[in-house]
Amino acid sequence: MKIGFIGLGKMSTAIIRGLKNTSFEIIAAGRDPQKTAQDAEQLGITAISEHQALIEQADLIILGVKPQVLPSITAKLHFRQPVISMAAGISLNRLAELIDDKLPLIRIMPNINAQILESSTAICGNDKVDAGLMDLAKEITNSFGRTFDIAEKDFDTFTALAGSGPAYIYLFIETLSLAGVKHGLTKNQALDIVSHTMLASVQNLIANNDSPHDLIDKISSPGGTTIAGLLELEKNGLTTSVIAGIDAAIDRAKKL
Repeated sequence: MKIGFIGLGKMSTAIIRGLKNTSFEIIAAGRDPQKTAQDAEQLGITAISEHQALIEQADLIILGVKPQVLPSITAKLHFRQPVISMAAGISLNRLAELIDDKLPLIRIMPNINAQILESSTAICGNDKVDAGLMDLAKEITNSFGRTFDIAEKDFDTFTALAGSGPAYIYLFIETLSLAGVKHGLTKNQALDIVSHTMLASVQNLIANNDSPHDLIDKISSPGGTTIAGLLELEKNGLTTSVIAGIDAAIDRAKKL
């Protein structure tokens, strides 16, 4: 099967690296044919100079363009095969208007961890997508991480948690590291300690049947340091602030 990428940005590039471990043939067309040719050579795939020429050759199309420019690109093209879109905020109904309401259309929402083939990716499809095609789409998304079946009405929530979530996690890691610097560690020492602790804590959560609340209870000794810190975090509104941040991300996604 030949998969055609329209757009060869960072996310498409990350996905292609995952697909290199599969049997799919990959072709790509971008806005700048010269740059696309250079990038394609580095990735070991075939560059196509024009979008419509790519469509004529591919069995499946993956749209890797920004939602703001998607309408102007699709308006010039005539699709004949299933299309997968990762444009944030572009619904299946809107895709049908832009492409063709008779074609199988799939939405995916990968995140930055696709760069290390560990993306959390949401997926849903319109009523033209049969079980075989959905399995094929999941084979693609599983090649660069883990796939989650998400109802389209919940895509904005998924985007806030998995798409924006890494930025919030990095901010927390950065903040913990700064606290270490405040109390005498070098930045590199603090960041190394916090990063390893964060990674191991997540692995511990996944490996066991304990909930986050259970693990918090196990760490918090009566009258100890952890409970003192937790209470101070709550006094300053950690839980409320995090949820408010997710609310803001969801609200923004709905306006795209």
